[in-house]
Amino acid sequence: MTVQKMGNDMAPAPGLPGLMAGYLDSLALLERLHRLLLDVIKDEFERLNILEINPVQALLLFNVGENEVTAGELKTRGYYQGSNVSYNLKKLVETGHMHHQRCEIDRRSVRVRLTPKGRELRENVEALFARHAKGMDARGVISFEAMEEMNHTLRRMERYWSDQIRYIY
Repeated sequence: MTVQKMGNDMAPAPGLPGLMAGYLDSLALLERLHRLLLDVIKDEFERLNILEINPVQALLLFNVGENEVTAGELKTRGYYQGSNVSYNLKKLVETGHMHHQRCEIDRRSVRVRLTPKGRELRENVEALFARHAKGMDARGVISFEAMEEMNHTLRRMERYWSDQIRYIY
């Protein structure tokens, strides 16, 4: 963002106040949506009497899907947003939702994949998301076209933020 010095304060350059307000609103909305998603998953699991894993772990299972990945890949691929991947993977292994195995090439690295129990739980999350998509369509919450445009915009923001991180280093 272009800023200009005004006394000791930094203010947006002329013409940007509306964009800045919209940007801050978008950031807050993204955070609230993520938290609401976790609450929706939590409520669904309580309804299904699935109490052994938390919503973050459920999203992790959903995003891993049929892949076999390392903890590092979970973060770099954007499958997992959080600081304690190892803790959540350990819990998922303990509950029997994930299988882990040391990588034969790099013994420091552990590869994980879903067990049949993990795949079953993932199917519950997928069914929840499918119900949501169908419900939003039926109620006219968002059209396919509007969803595509929103996703396009979010990907552009993602690229911009990724570029900003790359330029820091």
